[in-house]
Amino acid sequence: MAVDDEQFMRGPDALAWNMEHDPGLRSTIVAVTWLDARPDVDVLTARLERATRLAPRFRQRPVPSPASLAAPQWVDCEFDLSMHLSRIGAPAPYTPATVVEFARREAMTEFDPSRPLWSITLIEGLEGDRAALVMKVHHSLTDGIGGMQLAMLVFETTPEMGPVDEVPVPETASPPTGVDLARGAVGHSFGRVVGAARTGLADVVPVARAVVRHPIRSVLDVVATTSSIGRFVAPVSDTLSPIMTRRSLDRHLDLFEVDLADLKRAGAVVGGTLNDAFVASVTGGLRRYHELHGTPVDELRVTMPISLRNEDDPEGGNRITLERFVVPVGETDPGARVRVTGWRCRAARNEEALPLSDTVAGVLTLLPSGVIGSMLKHVDFLASNVPGVPMQIYLAGAPVSGYYAFGPTTGAAVNVTLVTYQGTCCVGCTIDTAAVPDPDKLIACLRDGFDEVLALGGAHRPVTSLLTDLTE
Repeated sequence: MAVDDEQFMRGPDALAWNMEHDPGLRSTIVAVTWLDARPDVDVLTARLERATRLAPRFRQRPVPSPASLAAPQWVDCEFDLSMHLSRIGAPAPYTPATVVEFARREAMTEFDPSRPLWSITLIEGLEGDRAALVMKVHHSLTDGIGGMQLAMLVFETTPEMGPVDEVPVPETASPPTGVDLARGAVGHSFGRVVGAARTGLADVVPVARAVVRHPIRSVLDVVATTSSIGRFVAPVSDTLSPIMTRRSLDRHLDLFEVDLADLKRAGAVVGGTLNDAFVASVTGGLRRYHELHGTPVDELRVTMPISLRNEDDPEGGNRITLERFVVPVGETDPGARVRVTGWRCRAARNEEALPLSDTVAGVLTLLPSGVIGSMLKHVDFLASNVPGVPMQIYLAGAPVSGYYAFGPTTGAAVNVTLVTYQGTCCVGCTIDTAAVPDPDKLIACLRDGFDEVLALGGAHRPVTSLLTDLTE
């Protein structure tokens, strides 16, 4: 019987979903889109309906495979858009802070597994007759880049609201029975084994030839890949931070913006990239925060999403793997910190085990969530850099003035996510308040860390925030 492999979660997706057994490891992404006017709700509804028809995964829910014979499966379910799109009035005092507070609560609330793993809330009546869109999605459904691709099915590049193209409703299958799920899981697992065997047989001859011709190089390649896998799954027993050690279910969300050209220039001046400058800015802020508490630190452990997305991959979906590695923090010279950070990041991107991450993650899903949690809860921070949209966009006629993503901490003390939009780096921070009981001080330190790196490029725009600078 033919089995649709796309019906099953990939290894990293299954790992993210299985970690839901531990609320502290929830993989919920929350994004806030700031709007300079109220959008046309009817047009927004029509565009969302169209988007879910073009990306039918957003009409499906996850179901575990019987007896863990395979990864969880995506199955069709009764889809009602009104259960995923809400419209509310902003509470007093009608400021951006009220939206961020709503987003904070969304980030801490679990999904209903009987429905597709996403929701959108339009918040109207903000000061100046502005609005905001709060989007919540589970990481197993999409990653940051996939999320931006899907967002462009809803947003427009002009303020004119033309007719919404008619898209047929996807055909839905009847709810699968337990026998159907078991049969599909067995077929999927058998197919993977056969496929691996065929691939292995196909590789035997060229590998054998390579060993005969270059025995030392072949052995070194095997050793390198094995060592890389070992680093990929190595247990982490302690945080490197002496103070950001506690973990809880409470979160604090904050945001600020940095000029994209300024940050790129700062990185380029010392031979680095935008990502190098971004991570070095975060570590500069973390250095200041530790010094503020009288506990200087040389290095911290970061988890960084690395995109595995290819040009022929479908829009949306999850095509990332998570790499854990150590970055410099105690280095006070921002230029040196950018350079060393860049070396460490590129080494992580070039790991021999990276193409095997799907398989490795699939193996990790077999471990108890407590084992995975004990590893992830000793990571110090997450940093994610998501390419966004370079031009002005609109939502049902309303101009978009900013797009911020708040990634999950998945056990770490803080997640700092950068999304670029129209020449601006929109930086969203998700903070575990047990690890960081004074989040306002950490945000101040992070802003100083960005200013320190930005100074490498000369004159630059100051780091600003909707929550403080623009409302004072």
